[in-house]
Amino acid sequence: MAKKTIIANWKNHPESLAQAQEILDFTNDYLDSLGDFRELSLVFCPPFVFMEEVAKILQMSHFEHEAFLGAQDIAAEDKTALTGEISGPMLKRLGVDYVIIGHSERRWKLGESDEVVNHKLKTAIENGLTPVVCIGEKVRDGGFGKFIEDQVLKTFKGLGPDQIKRCLIAYEPVWAISTNPGAKPDTPDSSLESVNIIRDVLIGNWKLEIRNLPRVLYGGSVSSKNAADFLNRKEFSGVLVGGASVNKEEFVKILEITSKIK
Repeated sequence: MAKKTIIANWKNHPESLAQAQEILDFTNDYLDSLGDFRELSLVFCPPFVFMEEVAKILQMSHFEHEAFLGAQDIAAEDKTALTGEISGPMLKRLGVDYVIIGHSERRWKLGESDEVVNHKLKTAIENGLTPVVCIGEKVRDGGFGKFIEDQVLKTFKGLGPDQIKRCLIAYEPVWAISTNPGAKPDTPDSSLESVNIIRDVLIGNWKLEIRNLPRVLYGGSVSSKNAADFLNRKEFSGVLVGGASVNKEEFVKILEITSKIK
């Protein structure tokens, strides 16, 4: 199989560094059991308060697979004084390789606009970070295609094809996220309708060739119950895992499922 990327977005968990260490140790023990299997790339996105220590753990551990440090957010600007924000250069100095941009919780719960997401995306690229750009509709109605098209156009505005192809895209259907009221399970066929819209917009507006399109991950409440459904589709290069990534047993189940994908 093609290498799959599994991104663990810990959000504002766990509560202690000891718990973070436990998750990483448990994951590492499982990876050791896989032997020569190499078709897996891991990205851990801890809360900022644990980032430096998690970086040390990843560097000192004997992870048998690629394991990278990721950030959950980035400041929209590097040189402006912004209380509580973390700049791109700070992340680089900590050894961060990936950064999540435009997560649905930031868009919908914290009011982060497409314009702000666009600025953050440009800042990430300027600092040599790999952006994980979250795209997805809030409701699945007759206008969802137009919504996705507009979101893609505004999010990637001002970027060139060479910059866009460096990104990962996480398709994140807000209506399917279990923590949201009235959430409904997504299906691979439904999600691929949206993924095709995203790709068509990038091809039509940036003249990207199919081989240069960003790899796409699925990010709609991924768990051990639905991971195989999405990972078995060649259109998805991996998954963005939220709450399940801080449940060590559940996260390892997802990794086990990934290791069995043909």
